[in-house]
Amino acid sequence: MFYHTKRLQYYTRPQRPDPIYAKKVQELIGGVFGEMTVMMQYLFQGWNSRGPAKYRDMLLDTGTEEIGHIEILSTLIGHLLDKAPLKLQEQAAQDPVVGAVMGGTNPRDVITDVIAAAMNPQHTIVTGLGAQPADSVGFPWNGRFIASSGNLLADFRSNLHAESQGRLQAVRLYEMSDDPGVKDTLSFLIARDTMHQNQWLAAIEDIESSGIETTPVPSSFPLELEKREVSYQFWNHSEGTDSAEGRWAKGPSMDGKGEFEYVANPQPLGTEPQLSPADPRLHGTPTPEQTEGNGSSAPPLVERTTISG
Repeated sequence: MFYHTKRLQYYTRPQRPDPIYAKKVQELIGGVFGEMTVMMQYLFQGWNSRGPAKYRDMLLDTGTEEIGHIEILSTLIGHLLDKAPLKLQEQAAQDPVVGAVMGGTNPRDVITDVIAAAMNPQHTIVTGLGAQPADSVGFPWNGRFIASSGNLLADFRSNLHAESQGRLQAVRLYEMSDDPGVKDTLSFLIARDTMHQNQWLAAIEDIESSGIETTPVPSSFPLELEKREVSYQFWNHSEGTDSAEGRWAKGPSMDGKGEFEYVANPQPLGTEPQLSPADPRLHGTPTPEQTEGNGSSAPPLVERTTISG
């Protein structure tokens, strides 16, 4: 059961409307690493969790918190669009073009730049000055953005990745604004991303130290079924050998179950692939052997039935 509290977790209203910045904030809602992704990711991981109760509870705590973050950003977009003159979009698309013509530059190049930077027209046409479940270029949020595998260690690593990318994007948006209200609101969300990055690192450490799951994931797969001779080899697949200086190229492996080895000139271990000729009834590209008997027709893949009457 979910309850909604009308007060926001944190919020400072922007000092002035800015419909172009509102378009940018959409990335933090409906982008690949936006709040909708982490919200659904944590909730589904929690709902699907069959492990210890503390992990399920922690996931649902954080997933529910992320619902509130979407509300914060939706409110911010609403205020950035509030009382913004609708003619701003027209002005943005006209003035630079006139200047380009007067200055002798190519108006086509300027128009392209302006359209990319202009207000999101869906904020007026579709949502009536409201936020939407989409990214900054209008691509709808997609459930395929989330990871919920049923393996908590694999999922916690995905969560750390999502929070790292999400915080990076929030920081970039912070640097793009000079509005004190916007920056103060984003500073709260950035701080929560700091907590969540640390949270997932702690959860990864907790689950590995408990022995429930360890590296490599899934640890339930018998290691003897791997080709163990290549399990800890780093293959140099590009020019140069700078990669030989990394931690991944020598010394004990991170799982403590092997020793890293640097292979400077990896060689193919398989043979050249050779596929059998395709069934002629599929009408693919024939082999020379198949073209020798062009006069004969192959039986159809599906028998045709003649209906009389």
